[in-house]
Amino acid sequence: MSNTKRTPAVAGMFYPANAHELQSMVTNFLRETKASIGSVPKAIIAPHAGYIYSGPIAASVYAQITPAHDTITKVVLLGPSHQVPFSGLAASSMQEFATPLGNIPLDRQAIDDILPLPQVSILEPAHAYEHSLEVQLPFLQEVLEDFTLIPLVVGEATKEQVGEVLEKLWGGAETLIVISSDLSHYLEYNAAQKIDKLTSTAIEELRPENIHSEQACGRNPINGLLHIARNRGMQAQTVDLRNSGDTAGSKDQVVGYGAYVFN
Repeated sequence: MSNTKRTPAVAGMFYPANAHELQSMVTNFLRETKASIGSVPKAIIAPHAGYIYSGPIAASVYAQITPAHDTITKVVLLGPSHQVPFSGLAASSMQEFATPLGNIPLDRQAIDDILPLPQVSILEPAHAYEHSLEVQLPFLQEVLEDFTLIPLVVGEATKEQVGEVLEKLWGGAETLIVISSDLSHYLEYNAAQKIDKLTSTAIEELRPENIHSEQACGRNPINGLLHIARNRGMQAQTVDLRNSGDTAGSKDQVVGYGAYVFN
């Protein structure tokens, strides 16, 4: 029988491989973050580095989801490809994605519904070692527990191509859209702060045309969301904006992390 479960690729590297250690780390991040602000967001952007670097920033936006624990039953998760170059969006044929905290069932029906789109294909190698989606899963498991997943790795794709997929999967209050992205990479602390502030402004103003490849590794999925959010008259808000120099790294070369909500 062929393999039907994606096993973790970065457990023990980006986050603890031990379930108890992982759960207590995520719980602590969530506990230390600000209390929930306003209504539960329809979509979020969260960073995807090692937890010691970006965990607190990710937790700040996942904390906003906690009140919808019993409402959200479906998560559409998009992140950039770090391993495999390809065009369009890569879906998976797996039945489950596993983390040390357990298995998450994939929504096969929803995936089948988007496969007819020319920009969507099954591409398992894009998922096999990709961390951008995987590091979001333990946070989702902690705040939601019971949900199905539609994981999509985004390669070279226009904002319209990504937007079309998001529209098809948009759903109602039961569906959460999660975009996984870090911001600037390996700049000096002050330079990073400056460029990350520009990126945050572009996100808040729903201006995909103002976000370039050096500003966010997840620019393609971000821009797809901004495109749809603008069409739908949504509002975006920055929840947290920091970099690795603020959390666990030196200040001479940092990676930027932003957390955003969309309503």
